[in-house]
Amino acid sequence: MLRVLSSILLAVCACLSSALADDSLTNLEYDPSVCAAAKGAVESRVERAVAAAESADCLAMMEAFPRPELERINRDHTTLSQYHFWRVSRDGANLYDAPGGQVVGMIPAGFNFVNAINTGVDGWVQEESGRWLSREDAKPVQASTFTGMLLPNDWTHPYAIILDKAGTRASLRPGEPASADSGFIARRYRLVNIFARAEDDAGKVWYLVGPRQWLRQELVAKFAPAEKPSEVSGRWVAVDLFEQTLIAYEDEAPVFATVISSGMADWETDEGLFDVWARLISDPMSGAVGGPDAYALQMVPWVMYFNRGQSLHGTYWHDSFGYRRSKGCVNLTISDARWIYDWMLGAEPNEDGEIVNYVYIFSTGVYDIT
Repeated sequence: MLRVLSSILLAVCACLSSALADDSLTNLEYDPSVCAAAKGAVESRVERAVAAAESADCLAMMEAFPRPELERINRDHTTLSQYHFWRVSRDGANLYDAPGGQVVGMIPAGFNFVNAINTGVDGWVQEESGRWLSREDAKPVQASTFTGMLLPNDWTHPYAIILDKAGTRASLRPGEPASADSGFIARRYRLVNIFARAEDDAGKVWYLVGPRQWLRQELVAKFAPAEKPSEVSGRWVAVDLFEQTLIAYEDEAPVFATVISSGMADWETDEGLFDVWARLISDPMSGAVGGPDAYALQMVPWVMYFNRGQSLHGTYWHDSFGYRRSKGCVNLTISDARWIYDWMLGAEPNEDGEIVNYVYIFSTGVYDIT
């Protein structure tokens, strides 16, 4: 009888202890600073970072807030359903007046896409001008369905999105090889909290994303609040070329965040403060005709020009957001570009009745990923 009572009491105590622990986690406010390494300690910076990451306060914080809970915007199903793009062979392709008919034109060599309006004829594709090309000269592409995140206006703590496409495992300590014992596999576009930042002995930056889970900086894109330029008001966007991120603001309040693809090394996106000078629901884009970097893109959607020919726009030809991929523009997914396009148009007009939206391009570091 005593053994039974003892067992019951132990079970009740265990349940009460668990309930109290859960209640203590529930009452926690998100504050990753408890995971920051102490300054002035005698250990190496890696040892300080590891000690802080394994403290009781930090472990409790990571347990209470395992990952960001942010609402995604809706996909732009209307535009996505209207686009049926095919990538043309790098060597170019002939255009015909009918399937198996006469050659009436050609698409030159380069990075070119056509919008297919008819794929019902075996072995052939009809593009929007009415001409046909052989399916041997083109392949269909699927536009990215990724969407960005709505932000609470009191958002202050950085978080990150996984960019890695290889399923890299986290490391147990900064500077160490990836380990299965971490229990973490990097899944592209997964959101993670950043609980701490550390530098290894080689000076490389690492982020703590969970208990004994450290990721190299280049595997993620970090979202952090940007300082509003003094001359900016209303609805504007901040683009960080180092992190490859875009954050939209209403005055100083964050509204939306996503990953982008800016200009590559020979096609840099210019830094500076610009205003949107033209908006088009769709616009064809082409350049470098006859050269090795020639490109022609039909029906680029949701275009917002801000710096001569540089623009924010939807992108159907790649899903490498978070890495540089463009010829100078700021590439967004179609859904993200549609959201920003509509949101900017919803801004309050100025005293002249005009809607002014600013695009602030800057860099928080030196981008060195090829």
